[in-house]
Amino acid sequence: MEDKTMNKTVLAVLAGVLVGGGAIAAYNTYSTPYAEVVSATPITVKEPILGDVVASNAITEMRTGQREVCEDRVVETRQPERFGDKDGMVIGAVVGGLVGNQVGKGDGRKLATVAGAVGGAYAGREIDRRHEGGRKTTEVQRVCQTVSEPREEVVGYDVTYRSEGELGSIRVDRKPGAQIQLGERDKIVGYDVTWRYDGQTGRLVMDEDPGSRLPIKDGVIAVAGKDTPPKG
Repeated sequence: MEDKTMNKTVLAVLAGVLVGGGAIAAYNTYSTPYAEVVSATPITVKEPILGDVVASNAITEMRTGQREVCEDRVVETRQPERFGDKDGMVIGAVVGGLVGNQVGKGDGRKLATVAGAVGGAYAGREIDRRHEGGRKTTEVQRVCQTVSEPREEVVGYDVTYRSEGELGSIRVDRKPGAQIQLGERDKIVGYDVTWRYDGQTGRLVMDEDPGSRLPIKDGVIAVAGKDTPPKG
């Protein structure tokens, strides 16, 4: 009687082991397999950090500047003469020489001619010194000159802004609009993922962080992404 009871107990234990092992085998057979995530490198782009302008005040300084001032002026001129400003001297020399040539004979006439020319030139030069030139004319000329003067210049702006709920201030060179750029930062737009499964490795690009593993369905990675060929 005791032998029969012991045999039943052994059979029950064996049956339990077999049932449990079958359940584990079935679970392993029908559960979702996963690929191991070897690495997930963020893919980034630069994006501006913007602030909403609350107020801006111009910064001014007194500086010395230069500008050109022009005006029209009436200018009196004289027409040029035939011999410039030496008409009297030239004509005096000619007339004096002719007059001297009428005096004496031979060498005396020559000397008189020379003396007459010299005297006439001298007299003509004196006339030129008192002479004011040819006919008068008037014309309008544009006259310009550079003048220096102090002036107030805007050299920058003190700006108060609000960014991500906080107020701040910054000085800029140009007058800002409704927003102002405060800098740049990296924005994650995806992940370059390397995975390993059943002796193979591959890569794909995902929009979100994959975590530590990726599901496998029908022998392929069961996530949306741009896959790359596996490496054996």
